Amino acid sequence: MWLRHTTGRERRCLVAAFAGYGLDGFDYMIYTFLIPTLLGLWAMSKAQAGLIATGALLCSAIGGWAAGVLADRYGRVRILQLTVLWFALFTFLSGFTTSYSQLLLTRSLQGLGFGGEWSVGSVLVAETIAARYRGRAVGLVQSSWAVGWALAALAYWGIYALAPAEWAWRILFWLGLLPVLPVLSLRRLVNEPAVYVAGRRVTQSSADAAPHFLAIFARPLLFTTVLASLLCGGMLGAYYAVTTWLPTYLSTQRHLSVAGTAGYLLILISGSFAGYLSNAWACDRLGRRLCFCSFAVCGIFAIFAYTHLAVGGAALLALGFPVGFFTSGIMAGCGAYLAELYPNALRGSGQGFSYNAGRALGALCPALIGQWSRHGTLTEAIGVVTVGAYLVVILAAWALPETRGRSFAALQEGVGV
Repeated sequence: MWLRHTTGRERRCLVAAFAGYGLDGFDYMIYTFLIPTLLGLWAMSKAQAGLIATGALLCSAIGGWAAGVLADRYGRVRILQLTVLWFALFTFLSGFTTSYSQLLLTRSLQGLGFGGEWSVGSVLVAETIAARYRGRAVGLVQSSWAVGWALAALAYWGIYALAPAEWAWRILFWLGLLPVLPVLSLRRLVNEPAVYVAGRRVTQSSADAAPHFLAIFARPLLFTTVLASLLCGGMLGAYYAVTTWLPTYLSTQRHLSVAGTAGYLLILISGSFAGYLSNAWACDRLGRRLCFCSFAVCGIFAIFAYTHLAVGGAALLALGFPVGFFTSGIMAGCGAYLAELYPNALRGSGQGFSYNAGRALGALCPALIGQWSRHGTLTEAIGVVTVGAYLVVILAAWALPETRGRSFAALQEGVGV
């Protein structure tokens, strides 16, 4: 097991990032379970429900880039603590909303911190762990999203069993605040990565100013930034298309109860967890680009089968595992790959922008599906959008370089990749 070869400092970093991103997953995914309730209680349209999801994701793109820029300037750990506090607070406040417009506001503000947590946490892990284990380490942290998602599904099932729907959805939002203090306390045990500290020391002692964060839009990094954003946009667009609307699909078109929906989703979430860990290992062994393309192709077939085959019961339950495996697992190598594409002084800015610009592009998918379903079927909309998103992944991965095993020490400031 590769974890045996890590130091205590590296393991503390992994635990802290794992806990933070798991909380991130819980706070974001809880909304997807509540869409059917809010459609009934507030008479919201599916288009409005999709816009709430899209608003949070668009703001997460802004927050992710801003957090990356601030992390380059003020340190990874400090900004990470701020992002956790921010998104948990606005998840909690979402439980007090009484209208579509209020929830749109609180979820959008929640998105600022939600986007920042991943941007900074993935850079922190990538810079702390040795290069030969970097893909597995960042993939392990990313698998905590499935853990947070599973906790959201279990909380959804448990709270709805104990409380009426008009109160249950509020309680679930309020629960988002509970894990904040343990996570923030745990992060005090984590130090700044040595490569970041060394880079800051060199910058402060040098006569040359540190590169401006907008340098990621100039040569030689512009091409990398555009393609990396498209790569992330395709992955996240397909993921958001499936996960935002799957509870509604199971409820309205498969006619499953709350308990039935939660059960089917737990199988999909189990597949997600396995996909993260499997692809994280494969990215270190086989390379980043091959894994991205392979998972994209398999994701197309898995989603089509889940939404179009006339099966039910055990067959539909079993199909949830490969859907989760490929739609989530494809992202396991993303954090390490983005970190390897950018030089040291611009890593937070570059990774923060490209992942979150991709998130902004992907955020259009839930709203697009909501609009499409007004004139067509939800099944059709999910299928077409996910196929298009994965084709973008394949094209972008083909055009970008392979970075497996790349040393951060070799990434000199301002040198193109």
